[in-house]
Amino acid sequence: MRKKKFCYYCGAGLTKKIFEGCLRLFCDHCNEPLYENPIPASCLVVVDNRERILLVKRSVAPKKGFWCLPGGFMELGETPEKAALRELKEETGLSGQIDMLLGVSSNPSAQYHTVLMVGYLVKNYTGTLIPGDDADDAALFNYDELPEIAFESHASFIRMYYAAYSE
Repeated sequence: MRKKKFCYYCGAGLTKKIFEGCLRLFCDHCNEPLYENPIPASCLVVVDNRERILLVKRSVAPKKGFWCLPGGFMELGETPEKAALRELKEETGLSGQIDMLLGVSSNPSAQYHTVLMVGYLVKNYTGTLIPGDDADDAALFNYDELPEIAFESHASFIRMYYAAYSE
């Protein structure tokens, strides 16, 4: 993982200091700590009328070539719901409507340290399934025929759905 070396605001070098009881990056020029927070992302468990799950095959690292739920990182000014639905459109060509929140998890990341993942359920969607953006493929899978899922948070949201909401 790459380390931060310079202040976001003034460009001065950073030091480490005990501040608010934690060892934090600190800009002596601004006299401010540099708070490091999880990166927010969201994903969707999209289910068709046969209880199959929509997965996309990743075309980018990390986990290139593995299957995962449609989703990605939030943009500034975006809600987790809007981010998830934007990613659905970009990665699959589908437009959806969120039915409910499935859960929230925090996961380690080699690149971002910690990712805060919000998972939603979508049962109502329209459009033609076409992989796009950072997806090489997109397909519907029966629960008992799922490929290896790229991220534990995604696998967990799938398990949550099937344990509580599948018919």
